[in-house]
Amino acid sequence: MTTMRAVRLREPGPPGNLELVDLPVPVPEPGWVRVKVGAFGLNRSELHTRLGLAEGVTFPRVPGIECAGTVDLDPDGILAPGQQVAAMMGGMGRTFDGGYAEYTVVPRAQLIPFASKLPWETLGAVPETLQTAYGSLTTGLDLRAGQSLLIRGGTSALGMALTALAKDMGATVLATTRSPGRLDALAAQGVDHPLVDSGTIADAVREVFPDGVDAAVELVGTPTLPDTLAATRVHGTVCFTGMLSNEWIVRDFYPIGYIPTGVRLTGYGGDASDLPAEVLQGYLDKLAAGTVPAGPTTVYALDEVPRAHDDMEHNRVFGKLVVVI
Repeated sequence: MTTMRAVRLREPGPPGNLELVDLPVPVPEPGWVRVKVGAFGLNRSELHTRLGLAEGVTFPRVPGIECAGTVDLDPDGILAPGQQVAAMMGGMGRTFDGGYAEYTVVPRAQLIPFASKLPWETLGAVPETLQTAYGSLTTGLDLRAGQSLLIRGGTSALGMALTALAKDMGATVLATTRSPGRLDALAAQGVDHPLVDSGTIADAVREVFPDGVDAAVELVGTPTLPDTLAATRVHGTVCFTGMLSNEWIVRDFYPIGYIPTGVRLTGYGGDASDLPAEVLQGYLDKLAAGTVPAGPTTVYALDEVPRAHDDMEHNRVFGKLVVVI
């Protein structure tokens, strides 16, 4: 096999700029590994790339900051063919071609081995979402059992993963949605206090926790960050992780006026090295056992990537968008 199917972004612009093309199967150099892609999840950062908002991207480019698959060729003989791996970050889909393809070549350091009998549509939804959720709760928040956690943007794929992990850690979870029709879905995911987000939810949060929550993850972006800070107790922590609003700059930032007295503001952005293999394996094992919920997924074929991007951009679907090869 000398050629493969891939989705390539011709240049920034509308979903139609994502084109299904035939490309040579990439050949890995020493230190790199060729992965046969089983599935990949779609991420907001890839939307930012398509819209021309991401820095350091050259075009044309095969996008995709993550994938799940099997080792096809390791020229150094360190990873055996057929080994299941997750790949993510490290320049994938930005400085070199990423996961929107039948095969991708990545640095070995960006691979996390695992073993699972879960279907590819489930495995493809996990890597980057789990890495970000795990890092936000541990590095970003140092969340502990018995604490309260607010997730601003709870119906996103990352919001769902945060809920699953936080509940497994023993936290009480509050999560928001802009749609009243999705409150039941949040509850079904394990959220203790689903909240409708009208733009300001601090008062509603303090009706449940009068002093404010112990911790919060901001997934919407800078438009809601001040209100999320206002919902957090003194000595509590807010971790800025996502930007579903596509807005991440705080203009004319005056810390004393912006951050409530005594509330801590952190951020999180991780890489493959921030997701230990045992954490990935443990999470997959819990998914297989049904002890943590998988969350809803919408599955597409490779030639449906433009439609999937359009759905993601306009928030038409609930949960993770996954492409199965």
